[in-house]
Amino acid sequence: RPDLDALLTQKLSWSLRSDAPTVLILHSHATEGYSGTENYRSLDEKENMVAIGAEIARVLEEQGIRVIHDQTYHDHPDYDTSYTNARSTIRSHLKQYPTIQMVLDIHRDASDSTAGQLITSATVGGQKSAQLMMVVGTDANGNSHPNWQENMAMAVKLHAQLQKQVSGICRPISFRRQRFNQDLSTGAVIVEVGAAGNHREEAIKAMEILADSIAALAHGTLGELS
Repeated sequence: RPDLDALLTQKLSWSLRSDAPTVLILHSHATEGYSGTENYRSLDEKENMVAIGAEIARVLEEQGIRVIHDQTYHDHPDYDTSYTNARSTIRSHLKQYPTIQMVLDIHRDASDSTAGQLITSATVGGQKSAQLMMVVGTDANGNSHPNWQENMAMAVKLHAQLQKQVSGICRPISFRRQRFNQDLSTGAVIVEVGAAGNHREEAIKAMEILADSIAALAHGTLGELS
């Protein structure tokens, strides 16, 4: 069991300030879509997770943070190899750009229920927004993942910063047995942007606050969270 208080005050070992890319955004499940898409999936990059990643990349770049947004469809045509495909992509970018300190795998959540899809709800600047949920992998399934607590420390800080900026924007952090390729970086996290029942515009709205919170951490506001 991680000591959350200790992780919140643990200093991050990275900085996002560089002339080279420091943030990698990708989508293990790029075809995930929102309300209005057929079966909540889409190959249209204006409707699926590529559009959501493009928005956070845009805002981070405006904040002076260099970003690589990989738009590869890792889950198409074979969904079962999504994370294997994404692993190759992450490794390739980390090799080419060793300055990358943060790896964001952007998804949307979904309900297993046949009664209807999950909808998350928050308010950002008086407008409807999807909620955000961070997913942190571990070594509980026996896979090598020596840096999972560093990933967790970052996720806890980002969660606290998000909640500080917009109360209710976050769902609880999901702590999982799988590692989700997060062993490749000490700054890796999955971010679930709303769920299938949300509208794409609500997910786009959530990206503004996520980017602002990441930028706040990059500017050194961590001491204010402890």
